[in-house]
Formats: sequence, C-alpha cells, structure tokens
Amino acid sequence: MTSEARKAFDQNAKDIKRLLELHGQIGGDQKGRRYGLEVLNKSAIVLITAFWEAYCEDIASEGLAHLVRHAKSSDSLPLALKRQIAAELKKDSHELAIWEVADEGWRQHLINRLDTLKSDRDKKLNTPKTGKIDELFLSAVGIEKISDAWHWPKKMTVARSTKKLDAFVTLRGSIAHRGKHSKAVTKNQVTDYFSFVKRLAAKTGGEVNKHVNAMTEVPLW
Repeated sequence: MTSEARKAFDQNAKDIKRLLELHGQIGGDQKGRRYGLEVLNKSAIVLITAFWEAYCEDIASEGLAHLVRHAKSSDSLPLALKRQIAAELKKDSHELAIWEVADEGWRQHLINRLDTLKSDRDKKLNTPKTGKIDELFLSAVGIEKISDAWHWPKKMTVARSTKKLDAFVTLRGSIAHRGKHSKAVTKNQVTDYFSFVKRLAAKTGGEVNKHVNAMTEVPLW
C-alpha cells in the first residue's frame, strides 16, 4: 500500500514521462544535443518542481489528518507541534483563544491551522527548497528536520541531497522568471531531477509514516 499523496504524485508524474516520450519521438535517442526541443526540458523542470511541492503539501496534510484521527489525546502529539501551538495561542489577542483547544477542540484546531499555514505560504510565494520543506513539516506535523531523512546509498548524503534539491528549484525559478534567457536545460538534467525527486518523495513519505506511527501506534499505510 501507499499514501494518497504518493498516488497523486505518481499520477502527476505521467506528464513528465509523456514529455520525455515526446522528446524521444521528435529528436530520437542518439547521442548529441537536440535543437528546438529545450522547451520540453524546461517544461519538465517546472512541472517536476510543482509536483514535488504538491506532494509535500499533500503528505503533510495526510499525516496531520492521521494524527487528528488516531491520536488518543492531545498528550500523544509531538512535543515540537505542541510548543508551536502554545506559542501561537499566547500571541493570539483573543482572550478566549485557549478554549479552542480545550477538551477535543484541539483536533479541529489542527486541521484549521494547516489551512492557515498553507494560505500564508501561498501568499509569500515560497519555493520548495530544503528550508521551506523542513519548515512545512515542522509546522504541520512536528517533524523537526525532515531533510535529515534524505539520504541513500551510493554517496547520496543529506548535504548532497539538500544542495541538489535547492539547485534544481533555483533552476525552476530561473526558467519561470527569465524564460528563454535562463540557462540551457538538457534532457539528462530532466531525467536526473525526475529520478531524484521520486527518491525524495519516498524518503519523505517514509519519514512521515514512521513519525505518525510513533505518535498513534497506527501506520499511515
């Protein structure tokens, strides 16, 4: 089984596979640069980044919903998450704000809170670089640094994976804001980024599953 977030990501990923297929159909598979096809590569970079961001939002929401549904009480919530909520309530000017989380009110408060956090991120036009993704999972489900899970054999350390992600997201920004004046993008970059993000999604989802299972004794999938 897998998460609903991963199912959505895999469905979206079909668009990337289609772009790669079109590249091959038009330009062939021989070695060498293909002229006139870079628009497909740039489109793929933009889409992969968008799908990665969407996946992170989705799996964070799914993890939170799981906590809300299966946590026996608010005592089961991650300490990092409880600290954030407590700090936010202290800043709330409404004198009765604390009562929003009394009894079982904390469950609905968490759901409403995630919607507010997402809206705030959208307004700030944040990009899905490492720092922002760490911030997302800390604020949503209390995972203090999810990027610590982004490592695998063959020398992919956390330091390398975070640097690689940030470089590709920066490339996406260059494409989106500078268009044809951005750096050249190759098919090899697309396939590398696509493969990399699929591994990141797997590591991220696995960490969320482990985290919520520890809090609720019920796995996400």
